[in-house]
Amino acid sequence: MKTNIAQELSTLRAEIAGPVLTPADSDYEQARRIWNGMIDRRPGLIVQCTRTEDIQRALRFARMRDIEVSVRGAGHNIAGNALCEHGMMIDLSAMRAVEVDAPARRAWVSPGATLADVDAATQAHGLATPVGINSTTGIAGLTLGGGFGWLTRRYGMTVDNLVAAEVVTAQGELILASAAQNAELFWGLRGGGGNFGIVARFQFQLHPVGPEIAAGLVVYPLEQAKAVLSAYRDYVQTAPETVSVWTVVRHAPPLPFLPASAHGRKVVILATACTAPDPESEALLAPLSRFGEPLGTHLGVMPFVQWQQAFDPLLAPGARNYWKSHNFTAMHDGLIDAMIEFGGQLPGPECEIFVAHIAGAANRVPSDATAYAHRDARFVMNVHGRWQTAGEDEAGIAWARGVFSACQPFASSGAYTNFMTADEAPRADAAYGANLERLRRLKQRYDPENVFHWNVNIAPNKA
Repeated sequence: MKTNIAQELSTLRAEIAGPVLTPADSDYEQARRIWNGMIDRRPGLIVQCTRTEDIQRALRFARMRDIEVSVRGAGHNIAGNALCEHGMMIDLSAMRAVEVDAPARRAWVSPGATLADVDAATQAHGLATPVGINSTTGIAGLTLGGGFGWLTRRYGMTVDNLVAAEVVTAQGELILASAAQNAELFWGLRGGGGNFGIVARFQFQLHPVGPEIAAGLVVYPLEQAKAVLSAYRDYVQTAPETVSVWTVVRHAPPLPFLPASAHGRKVVILATACTAPDPESEALLAPLSRFGEPLGTHLGVMPFVQWQQAFDPLLAPGARNYWKSHNFTAMHDGLIDAMIEFGGQLPGPECEIFVAHIAGAANRVPSDATAYAHRDARFVMNVHGRWQTAGEDEAGIAWARGVFSACQPFASSGAYTNFMTADEAPRADAAYGANLERLRRLKQRYDPENVFHWNVNIAPNKA
């Protein structure tokens, strides 16, 4: 940084509608907190934007003074890319508007919106777009990295439902990216992360969903995992795309439908959501309770927004989180065995191995149609290490890396950027796959000085 920020704060504050904070301000500590408590960086300046003009003015201020920039949406990124050290964090978390055009089945969404914001606004009209499964996640980071959830089998990735984006470029200009305007930038935004600019608004396609769906959990003891996961693998081969079933290996939370003796026990959980009509959904989900002898079953019709928030208590902000991830085209026996082995070695009550089944609409999109390239992935694993104290870091990280290594032989190519921790920069090539060179050319065009580098970074192509 080549300037003394304190001397010029009055200039910036006069231009920005929202607060501008330094470490001396009482609100600073709260403003710099993000979801992953393992990340502890201290920006020299936090600009809390409330409108697009704030983004432009903050970015221009930083660029004129050679101040490093990071961008925060909802602050949920596992790597903590919202926080730079000593530079400027452009904080978009107050920009949470969602404007729904129900007849057109479109929604304009501001970059600080969470999935809860999006779901609430769209479900008021019986509509939804595919997003993730933790309602406190931010729409911006989720979308720019790809995005998947309970609706992905039927309606594709989040990026497959992005229609347009208003983007503040590295030069501070506001442009529209869509299939008709700045099409190459639009291509890159759909999976290329925050490498090309700051998205000030997203426009999504919406689909009829709910407002009630069939959903819930079936919980089996880990001792039955081999039979359960094998039956699960067979089940999803023929399940229609209206059905989404994910597997989770972890310690059982104190769920009210489980007997007290099961709380804390190592289990395999089948989590499901079904958007088929009610009579049909009951028949579709019934087999899930017959893969073994469940410790408990809770399946039924519930509001979609309620199901979207069901896992929030297990993913509350502030804990220390370390993740590892793989893509798979199939669940091989060796993968199942590795999940069972390391499920028996869980280092703490909040650690888990989950596998999302996303096969369907996303696989029918060509790998070069969007920057997100991994269209052969039918399953995505997240090795979710989570604990509360720094003293648990060593054991938890070692366990997560152990799971990752054991599952490597069964993985397909690629990496999901939204699950990549700060130490996985060498996996950037895997994250972008065959689309990397095209992305590097796009980076050179829109951000040749690599202003936006707090991400799974794409180096500009200087050639």
